[in-house]
Amino acid sequence: MRIWAHRGCSLRFPENTLTAFEAASKIEGLAGIELDVQFTSDKEIVVCHDEKVDRTTDGIGKIQSFSLKELKKLKIAMPDNSFTSIPTIREVLDLLESRLREGLLLNIELKTNIIRYQGLEQKLLAEIERRGLNESIVYSSFWSDSVKLVKEINPAAKTGMLAGILSECMRWAERNNADALHPHISGLDLSPDVLAGKVVRVWNSEPLFPEKPWKQPLELARLSALGVTDVFTNEPERYLQHG
Repeated sequence: MRIWAHRGCSLRFPENTLTAFEAASKIEGLAGIELDVQFTSDKEIVVCHDEKVDRTTDGIGKIQSFSLKELKKLKIAMPDNSFTSIPTIREVLDLLESRLREGLLLNIELKTNIIRYQGLEQKLLAEIERRGLNESIVYSSFWSDSVKLVKEINPAAKTGMLAGILSECMRWAERNNADALHPHISGLDLSPDVLAGKVVRVWNSEPLFPEKPWKQPLELARLSALGVTDVFTNEPERYLQHG
């Protein structure tokens, strides 16, 4: 079973922050790190899960209503009582680039299913191409048109189709030539035989910083028997030894 850090080490640290990503990058045996990208009003790519900043910062409003300069003024509280800000994709790539060249993967979810960020795919893939990191990136989205567009821009790009239910992932993946299936952990409605040879990465609704961890860990052996190959988790350190 391959383990991915969902939004970084997002139970120990605030999700999608440079600190969470750095902590994840030091975990020995980690397959990859997952994050989410959106556009600011001035078309800068930033890393944040929600379309609004309300939950994760001291600000209020939609990401697309802020310029990058304005967004950088918003504070994210850290465990040591210091503050950080929403990172840009360039800052994250600067941080992780050496590890990506060593084999760590980065799953970039395009948050285009609610707000259609025109040009996000093109700008993101151009940045990855500029850095020579094509082999290190997986692009995923709940919006099938984004997955399709990524493949049109770069047919060799690795893509994952997100959906709540595995059969929906399969249906949309086949239509859009996606390389992997990314269902919710509770939506495994296909038999392992059907999944033979396929990459199935499940995600879950686990506690996030500063919440307490679940008492029971994920049953990795059971998931593997169901055909799952990878798990996105907020607690990768729970399943892998620290580097």
